[in-house]
Amino acid sequence: MRHVGPWGAVMVEELVVAGVSVAAVGLVYVMAGARVVKQYERGVVLRLGRLRSEARGPGFTLIVPGVDKLRKVNMQIVTMPVPAQDGITR
Repeated sequence: MRHVGPWGAVMVEELVVAGVSVAAVGLVYVMAGARVVKQYERGVVLRLGRLRSEARGPGFTLIVPGVDKLRKVNMQIVTMPVPAQDGITR
């Protein structure tokens, strides 16, 4: 059995706290970059203001927080009323 010095227990405790802190910050970072694109939408990714090559399809997608912006584009067909056209024929 190894003898743990007076600072050994404190060191292990600090390492555990540091590990939990890093894991929590990593989890918050991943959650900040998580997006869901609905079935009738497509996601357009802008990285530092420049358009990325492909649109993101429906489903779960990740972006880089602070660098990327995901704009959702509605792909549904929107019908608009057309007013009657009087006087076209004689």
